[in-house]
Amino acid sequence: MSEQSESVFITGMGIISAIGIGVDETLISLRESKSGIGKINHIDTIHDLPSAEVSLTDNQMMEILNIEAGQIVTRTSLMAKIAVKEAITQAKLTLDGKFRVALINGTTVGGMEKSELYYFDFLENDKYNEYIEAHDCGSCTESIADYFGGISYVSTPSTACSSAANAFILGQNLINEGVVDIAIVGGSECLTKFHLNGFKTLMILDDKVCRPFDETRAGINLGEAAAFCVLEAKKTIDKRAVKPLAKLSGYGNACDAYHQTASSPEGNGAFIAMDMALKTSNLQPTDIDYINAHGTGTPNNDESEGRAVVRVFGDNPPHISSTKPLTGHTTSAAGCVEAVISILSLNNNFIPGNLNFSQQIKTLPFKPTEINIETEVNHVLSNSFGFGGNNTSLVFSKIESAT
Repeated sequence: MSEQSESVFITGMGIISAIGIGVDETLISLRESKSGIGKINHIDTIHDLPSAEVSLTDNQMMEILNIEAGQIVTRTSLMAKIAVKEAITQAKLTLDGKFRVALINGTTVGGMEKSELYYFDFLENDKYNEYIEAHDCGSCTESIADYFGGISYVSTPSTACSSAANAFILGQNLINEGVVDIAIVGGSECLTKFHLNGFKTLMILDDKVCRPFDETRAGINLGEAAAFCVLEAKKTIDKRAVKPLAKLSGYGNACDAYHQTASSPEGNGAFIAMDMALKTSNLQPTDIDYINAHGTGTPNNDESEGRAVVRVFGDNPPHISSTKPLTGHTTSAAGCVEAVISILSLNNNFIPGNLNFSQQIKTLPFKPTEINIETEVNHVLSNSFGFGGNNTSLVFSKIESAT
């Protein structure tokens, strides 16, 4: 976002995760520090690993969405439809063709959970062949768009754990370049055996509850979720006579390509992304009231991100916490899950606590905000860092603080 770029605002948001179905339930869970991490129920797996699942079954979500039994649907797309529906309802957006609307859905797993379930059928018979097409990430996004109709542009960023955050960047650019008037941006990702076995192979899953920014941290607790925000410029907001919830003040993206899965020791990509986000927002480090950290709980990520934070903000950074001990690491959806949390922090003037923290990382000069704090919040920086060193930072600002 250059200084000449037109600002975009969030006019609606929707979310479904292990800590709540919808924005209101999510806020209550945040306020009560209620974690959604527990036993796995929806996946038939030998692994007994703490994870954060959405409470609803596929059939329950289909019923909520009035989707007839027998239709070809995936869990990733079902969660997304629920979140998009809430976002466009809050934004009072009718997809009737009056405005050019984009749907940008960050996902990496797509329909993998059905591919796993029917894999041997694919090889041995034709009973479930319809799910082969549903496997593709782009097919997931098209399924969401088809459900709602009135979508003129569809895209599927797939950059691992920065996917949904990158959806914001693409959405802002499409609006700024006049390609669309409104962008529904976010991400959706369900839990799969692919997730569990892949991260297990990388040896970065914790068999206890995750402890971001703790000296004893040992890895990730995976989660599933979908979250979406409606983005639009002021001229469109004025035409539609709607009230914005927050401003997307700035963003930064940098790919340091240090390693396929690990972050660079000094957090080079994270530093560039945060520095760029501040510059494009025309804010100083001292303007940021809260950093919603990527904070996965792995030894590598938390130290790397912590060092990058010190490079940007100094030894005494603003309030910083990871909300992944609440939602789990929702991978491709995390960027928008945490965008929604950041906006709730802005509009309710509180900092979510970093659960399960006990010991400060010895190599870092700061510790996270341990418990919820009531305080004035005007600007939040939210980090989402993906495999391959794809690092994205977003800055959200309270409307009365936006210039």
